[in-house]
Amino acid sequence: MRVFGLIGFPLTHSFSVKYFLEKFKREKISGCSYQNFPISSIELFQSIIKSNTGLEGLNVTIPYKGSVMAHLDRIEDTAKEIGAVNTIKISRLKDQIILTGFNTDAYGFRESLIPILERHKFRQKIAVIQDKKTKIEYSHIKALILGTGGAAKSVAYELNQLNIDFVNVSRSPSGEKRIAYNTIDEEMMRTHLLIINTSPLGMYPAVYEYPDIPYQYLTSDHILYDLIYNPEETEFLKKGKEKHVVVKNGYEMLTRQAEKSWEIWNSKS
Repeated sequence: MRVFGLIGFPLTHSFSVKYFLEKFKREKISGCSYQNFPISSIELFQSIIKSNTGLEGLNVTIPYKGSVMAHLDRIEDTAKEIGAVNTIKISRLKDQIILTGFNTDAYGFRESLIPILERHKFRQKIAVIQDKKTKIEYSHIKALILGTGGAAKSVAYELNQLNIDFVNVSRSPSGEKRIAYNTIDEEMMRTHLLIINTSPLGMYPAVYEYPDIPYQYLTSDHILYDLIYNPEETEFLKKGKEKHVVVKNGYEMLTRQAEKSWEIWNSKS
């Protein structure tokens, strides 16, 4: 039996098990299972690897996307640049186990965000890069990233790729391009039309929590994107809908990163 799973703590909010079990059934994939591995400390990570000999891949969620990197043998370049890993490939050789870290969150976020930007008619420019492919860069839009954890790093990476300027919002800001929630004023809300919640505020079971931003300044020009997918509509998104804002939850990001993870786990390279 090939085993895959999810590490994090807590895992009561996660739909990953349901998603993969339905995928296995729908696509008639046999001999595979997916399960949760809730660990209260990252120090328990190695025991999960050693005690589950059929384990071939893991997804990583809050709060270990950054701290798990110190326990891996190899880290793919994009994940290294981002500073966060949410997918691990486990290669079991005759005399050793090789753990390789990847970041599929960034991919999932980008693929789910771009259609919204295009529908919202933000101005964009086309750049031709060296391999003769084209790169779309979105200009005339700025973003607020609520939170500074591993998911926030993935979001920041992709916004940089899309030429979207941003600042991180934190309860305890430190460093460049980081501000406190209580510094967000009407002018900042007017100029930052894309607001992305990467914090766990509003995630099941604490569904009545929400980021402390001045929602009264939202307009129909704004986009609110919440990486949370459980519940389907967070208080953050509800407050946006009250102002006729374009809203998006994190379910599509989850599915796209999950499919990318599956691709990595089944890659022969």
